Amino acid sequence: MSVWLPTAPCRPETCLGERAPEVSHPRRALRLIACLVAVLTGVLLILPVRLLPYGARDRLIRLWARVLLRTLGVTVHLGTPGVPWRPGAAGSAGPAGVRGSHAVGADGALVVANHVSWLDIPLLAAGRPGRSLAKTEVRKWPVLGHLVAWGGTVFLDRDRLRTLPDTVAAVAEMLRSGYPVIVFPEGSTWCGRESGRFRPALFQAAVEAGAFVQPVTIRYRLADGRPTSAPAFIGDEGLLTSLARVVAVRGLVADVTFLPPIPPPGPQPTRAGARRELARAAQTAVEGIR
Repeated sequence: MSVWLPTAPCRPETCLGERAPEVSHPRRALRLIACLVAVLTGVLLILPVRLLPYGARDRLIRLWARVLLRTLGVTVHLGTPGVPWRPGAAGSAGPAGVRGSHAVGADGALVVANHVSWLDIPLLAAGRPGRSLAKTEVRKWPVLGHLVAWGGTVFLDRDRLRTLPDTVAAVAEMLRSGYPVIVFPEGSTWCGRESGRFRPALFQAAVEAGAFVQPVTIRYRLADGRPTSAPAFIGDEGLLTSLARVVAVRGLVADVTFLPPIPPPGPQPTRAGARRELARAAQTAVEGIR
């Protein structure tokens, strides 16, 4: 099995050197308070929500993710190729709302996306909730770590790669059970201006489960259209430092594009060839939009 290693991330001094427009300090404080209320509400509701039927649970998770992003001042555009969003289009939400609808695809898909920020997780949940794969360090994050753990997240210890086969087997079992699983196959966050290679190891779960792969592209920009790396979570930066920068940005927009699902590969000479084929196809699709 291919080794899944974190790629060399972008340099913080290069990606975070720009100056994005900022909101006032009182507005930042209000966003932080609203975010805390949303997170705590999620913690309180996660156990009863898990008892609901899948459809109702899916709708509530999407609603919670959209509310959380709204508290942070993030405008979200969820779209699919061929259905471009236009300012002022019918059905668009307000400046801090969510535009578009979630992608339609088969349950049990391996959802793969480029990785820029911790915001990527609620962004994908706003469009297509699923079980997530995260590094073990996330479990230690204040409040949010407990929330993602209780939500059924699978944790991968990147310092103990011998546990990777067990992780792949766990993801494959979730896919067989009909749960979408969200992974970031670059293995590390990137600033959005640069990107890493999709590592093939976790695509083995889709091969073993015979599951579709759902590629997703995530891009961050300002309201005037300029790309921004303000949400990037790279280097040795802590979660609270990144959170403070996100709530300070005025007009932060996230474009999330759900691409056509990739079917399981046909007969391959080796299992390694199958997972490499899926990884290449998914990365080509994501980079084609980026």
